[in-house]
Amino acid sequence: MSHSWPTRLAFSKSKARLAVAYDDGAEFEIDYPTLRLNSPSAEVQGHGAGPKPPAPIIPDDLTVLKADPVGRYAVRIYFSDGHSSGLYTWAWLRELGEQGVAAA
Repeated sequence: MSHSWPTRLAFSKSKARLAVAYDDGAEFEIDYPTLRLNSPSAEVQGHGAGPKPPAPIIPDDLTVLKADPVGRYAVRIYFSDGHSSGLYTWAWLRELGEQGVAAA
């Protein structure tokens, strides 16, 4: 797992994407539905070793209302469908980007 730090987080309402750039030169774009479906929250990922809950229904007009830093390691994203419990660590965002979910 990479220990690089983000140098830029840019939420684009018109493109419905989050652009993330890291200090090692890596850059990714992740669309809002993908971010929402991959929220690291227990609500989406499940509690403990039990089965993962069903995927949430994502509205077509999903957007990001705001985002707040959480210490130096994550960002909390507030979605228009009311979801805001996921803490997206820099490593989690990097992993989503490296998986090719929506590479820039």
